[in-house]
Amino acid sequence: MTQSFRQSMKGKVNTVLGPVNPDKLGLTLMHEHLFLGMDKYAFTPEEATQRAWLDKPIAMDNLAAISERWKLNKASYHMYDEQTALEEVSAFAHQGGGTLVDVTSIGCGRDPLALARISRATRLNIVMGGSYYVPIYHPADIAERSEDSLAEEIVRDVTVGVGDTGVRSGIIGEVGCFWPLTDNQRKTFRASAQAYHATGAPILVHPGFDMTAPETLLRILTDAGVPPGRVVIGHLDFFFDYGFLKSLAQTGCYLEFDTFGLEDTSNAVTNAPKDIERSSDTQRMERLEFLINEGFLDRIVISHDVCWTFRYTRNGGKSYDHVPRMVVPRMERRGFTGDQIRTILHDNPRDVLTFS
Repeated sequence: MTQSFRQSMKGKVNTVLGPVNPDKLGLTLMHEHLFLGMDKYAFTPEEATQRAWLDKPIAMDNLAAISERWKLNKASYHMYDEQTALEEVSAFAHQGGGTLVDVTSIGCGRDPLALARISRATRLNIVMGGSYYVPIYHPADIAERSEDSLAEEIVRDVTVGVGDTGVRSGIIGEVGCFWPLTDNQRKTFRASAQAYHATGAPILVHPGFDMTAPETLLRILTDAGVPPGRVVIGHLDFFFDYGFLKSLAQTGCYLEFDTFGLEDTSNAVTNAPKDIERSSDTQRMERLEFLINEGFLDRIVISHDVCWTFRYTRNGGKSYDHVPRMVVPRMERRGFTGDQIRTILHDNPRDVLTFS
């Protein structure tokens, strides 16, 4: 069945409303979340004054404080409301957006039917993800499950649909890890490689925040027979070493700079070494310029990774329309050509998302 599916999907993109011609994608955001539950990162502190943040609503006078304490605040990590998601993402459609990739993984609050409803309402193409995220979101029985059984679940999401919804994934990911790797994490990456071979769907990686993580994870996938050009390595905004970025680009994978609009660089990345840091949009564009000058224009994709509600427009954030509304004009002022911008926002995502 999977062989016939792969043949039928070759050259197409799998959206929540069914296969589409790649030329219909338009301007594409490669890494977003419309629905997501970050509860498993949350904890209840000992101190009463810190517990007070658990149920605070987000307001303009506490926005900075909540962004620093997002693991404490339910309002920030519960992306549950469909009407809010619809209104926020509609701004992207109004700015000329064509496609959004929702990479919410298995067990993280993925909502296929709600994604389908939003796709119909906005006329956006929505591509849904599906694999296993970081260990705290792994199935409770993952140690006992075989690599084959994990692969079967991912494959079924792509070929049949999630549960009984009939809504199918169009990308394998985001496949996540903490660092250092554990046996279970290696198993999820090998299972994702199996799912690629069965379906032809691309793979998107959430790397551990360590300089050695992206190439190690890519090697696991390529050792399992996945071509580098079918892999997107996400969250590279956090990596400041230009030599590292060039080395990664030389492998042939896609490099994703996916937190545009997240400008608060005051918070360090938890448990990360000093060379892993938050970026500003200016720094992100500088890295794009570097890669273009090095000859890697056709390896770049970008996005926002909206995964907390304090990033919504209504809560003072930049939301899903920031790239077409603000980043593209800034790129033009910096000297990016129209062809370069189109390659990054139209052509490269189209090539990634097209089933092989």
